[in-house]
Amino acid sequence: MPKDVNTTGKQAVLYRMVMEGHICPYGLKSKDLLERRGFRVDDQHLTSREETDAFKKEHDVETTPQTFIDGNRIGGYDALRELFGDDVPDEDATSYQPVIAIFSVAFLMALGLSWSAYGSGFTLRAFEWFIAISMCFLAVQKLQDIESFSTMFLNYDLLAQKWVRYGYVYPFGEATAGILMVAGALVWISAPIALVIGTIGALSVFKAVYIDRRELKCACVGGSSNVPLGFVSLTENLMMIFMGLWMPARALGLF
Repeated sequence: MPKDVNTTGKQAVLYRMVMEGHICPYGLKSKDLLERRGFRVDDQHLTSREETDAFKKEHDVETTPQTFIDGNRIGGYDALRELFGDDVPDEDATSYQPVIAIFSVAFLMALGLSWSAYGSGFTLRAFEWFIAISMCFLAVQKLQDIESFSTMFLNYDLLAQKWVRYGYVYPFGEATAGILMVAGALVWISAPIALVIGTIGALSVFKAVYIDRRELKCACVGGSSNVPLGFVSLTENLMMIFMGLWMPARALGLF
């Protein structure tokens, strides 16, 4: 990024692809960001592949959109964000954002269900729903790309390393247990599933992280996640163990 770029002139030229079958999303984001920062945008459309390729060749760039301010080329959307001091996340950096989103929404859904059913958000059933809904969400993350999940899972799961197909079975087991626990039905099916996969998972994570001291990525939110293996995955498995013990105990009237 040029050091002498003047962002106070409030005039920018943006070149972005706007074709009949394709409008560049990063071009739209760049235009929106510039306008929100108070710039008047000279919005130049690249309306064909030939025109886009010619522009790239002329300016010796590999991608569009491209923004120019005071005649200086700033670059694409990420370069604009850097120019304005916004954080540009590293795609390979670890992040707990998916986990925070899953547990936050699961918690709010549990409160909502409890309020609808009992007139109060803070009930024992809300706690059960929170864990069960979290299990369902986590299972969906794995099922989006079960191949990637099963591959990452093989890095640390003890049973999957002995029986590779278990990596494909696990998400379906977690989803089944979670759905049945949301419904409060067929406890004698859901509880054993949760207890078995939760126990194996907890032992696997504990061994990999706290005994072998390995630094791995967690497959708990899917095979493309950048969540570090450790506390999150261990918590997921401990929640399943708890529900595997709690649900039948409550069904028997012990609590």
